[in-house]
Formats: sequence, C-alpha cells, structure tokens
Amino acid sequence: MTELDTPPMTDEHDPAGQEPGQAVREAPERPEPPAGPPGGASAAPRPSRRRRWLTALVIFLLIAVPAGYIVISAEQSRDSGQSKEEEAAATGLYNDFPSKVQQRIYNVPVPAGSTPVYYYESNAWHRSSLYVQFRTNEWGLDHYLKWAGTSRAALKDGEITITGAQAAKVGWDLAGGGQWAGTSIKAEGPGPSQRIAVNFDDPDHPVVYVVSTVAFKR
Repeated sequence: MTELDTPPMTDEHDPAGQEPGQAVREAPERPEPPAGPPGGASAAPRPSRRRRWLTALVIFLLIAVPAGYIVISAEQSRDSGQSKEEEAAATGLYNDFPSKVQQRIYNVPVPAGSTPVYYYESNAWHRSSLYVQFRTNEWGLDHYLKWAGTSRAALKDGEITITGAQAAKVGWDLAGGGQWAGTSIKAEGPGPSQRIAVNFDDPDHPVVYVVSTVAFKR
C-alpha cells in the first residue's frame, strides 16, 4: 500500500466520548416520578363519604342505645316507686311480699302461693311492727301457724286479737262481721310478739291478718 492509499488520520471523537469507529449507544429513558401533591406531602387515601356516614351512625348507636335503656329503666323504676308510695300513703300497705329478712326478723313466714299479699312496717325508737295480710289455703294456714309457733287449735272462734288502733293504722276493717278466729303469741326472749286474726268467710281460702312486734331494750 502506498502512502496515498492510507486513510487520513483524524483527531475527532464522537460526542459520547467513544473511540473512533465505535457505535453511539443511546441512554435508556428513565420513567418520570408520579406527580405528588403540592408541597411535597404524601397523599393518604381518603375514606368514602358512605364509610364516614356508617362510622358516625355506629358511634351514635353505641352511645344512644345504652343511654335510652338507662332512661327507660329509670322512668319505670321511678313510676313503680311512686305507685308504691301512693298506695302506702292511701292504705299504709304495700301490695307485695315482705322481704325474706323481714319475714325472718318478725317470724312471719308467708306461705308460697299466697295472693294477694300486703305488708307494712312501722318503726319507732323502742319497737318495730310488721303488719301482714295474705290469702292462702288450708294447707298454707296450717303451715304458717306451725312456723309461727302455734296451731289451728289455738285459734279462738269469734276473737279478733288485733286492736282497733292497730287495724286503723293500715286501714283494716276487722269489725265488719264474718267468721273470725284469733290467737296471740307472746315473745320469749328477744323474739317478736304476734297478734293473729283469721277470716274464714271462705273456708277454703282464709285471709290471715298478722301484727308482729319486736321490742327493743334500752
């Protein structure tokens, strides 16, 4: 090869800094980052309007329903208490069983199944009395008298042992005639004294009237 055939030398290089004769490689395109909210803050998912409404409804029910039950219960209790107070103010008697504690203290075990049952407790500084009225059957009468410490044989026909003052205190009318029998139980030691009167107008369902009194030693 002659000197004329030799290609001229050049100092030119490609823009990418490649050696002469090398192909230029194009740089891969980078994906642009997603556009964020103004100020560079990250976007949080927002709950839908329906979900917010359901959440508010649940919270409201959790607060309102128990509160409603409390209000209703309080109204019922108030009405019941007011009714009993009005009944006691009118007659001195409550239409209910004495509590188990009252029955035990005054030794007046009202037979199960008795109806109606009324009672009233009178308290003073030196004595307390429990007034009880109940309708029972022959079995209930016999068992009550036995539990109280007496028996049907102790009942005296035509005798009403409860005094007029005691009867008037609770509105009992024991002097209106009828078939009556009664007895008294004197206290032994700290036990109660009792005056018992039984109405036998319906022999199968006698009505028992009791005044049981506990005296306190001072």
